Amino acid sequence: MAAAIFALVAAVIVYAVFNFRAGPDDDEDGPPTHGNTGLEIVWTAVPAALVTAISIVSAVVLAKNEQLPSTPSASASRSAQKSTVNGLCKSKGGDPLNPLVVCVTAQQFSWLFKYPDYGNATSSTLRLPIHTTVQLQLQSLDVIHSFWVPQFGQKQDAVPGLLTKLVITPKRLGTFPVICTELCGLGHALMRSEAIVLNEDKFISWTKSQQGGGGATGAGGVAPQAGKALFISNGCDGCHTFKPAGAKGTVGPDLDDLRQAAQTAGQPLEQFIRQSIVDPNAYVAPGYQKGVMPGTFASLPPAQLDALVKYLEGSK
Repeated sequence: MAAAIFALVAAVIVYAVFNFRAGPDDDEDGPPTHGNTGLEIVWTAVPAALVTAISIVSAVVLAKNEQLPSTPSASASRSAQKSTVNGLCKSKGGDPLNPLVVCVTAQQFSWLFKYPDYGNATSSTLRLPIHTTVQLQLQSLDVIHSFWVPQFGQKQDAVPGLLTKLVITPKRLGTFPVICTELCGLGHALMRSEAIVLNEDKFISWTKSQQGGGGATGAGGVAPQAGKALFISNGCDGCHTFKPAGAKGTVGPDLDDLRQAAQTAGQPLEQFIRQSIVDPNAYVAPGYQKGVMPGTFASLPPAQLDALVKYLEGSK
């Protein structure tokens, strides 16, 4: 549409330049003219009608952004979630997939996704089942952020002290970027994650692995593969080097010698690891700055936190 309008305007300009140009020796003013009243009415009325129509349609669509589909289960979920409007994201009860509720926590400069109807399983990567209505409940722990997955076609702000919502239904399998589109500080450009749309059976399998961590257990009764899965799914491998997990990140301290780091901090190994996860600014390794690692991991469910601590402790 823009190309067609541009071509029309450019053609009229070019025609006018050549057809109505004054001669080289013509210094006289042009004849006075009133213009064309009918044409002026048309080019004012048509754009006004178009803008009004687009505004009405946009207002209707935006008003429906937070609304769930009109099904009995969704209606019950809507009623159960009224208390979350001015509170915190939490489990809605009923069928966990109708709709699927995901708590989205934004903090400089990371995303954390929690699934309250699946044992509060958490991940730094958003995983969604295909053809399932999803209600994202967004909140921010510091400044205003904006959640955007381009392929989902919508974006929503995460505002401190306010629970905002976004309803989507993914219809295509794949991995898509999660981007913060609100300038939120020095690391804004790095505040990215991924949204992975899976088949429903694979999604259920993933949630079970996040909750239970089944399989053969290692020291302390924790499955090593469960700890590794938590380490990777929470994005730890993106910032830290840790050979047992195949991680080669360089943003944060190397985790391959945690015993020495704990001795330097003057703490027992397990206490040091746990504190470094839930309160990363309590002790910062020499050569690194405070405020780089987000504090969102303090909200990890106790079972997941214990599994991650045991994994890091037992891999030394």
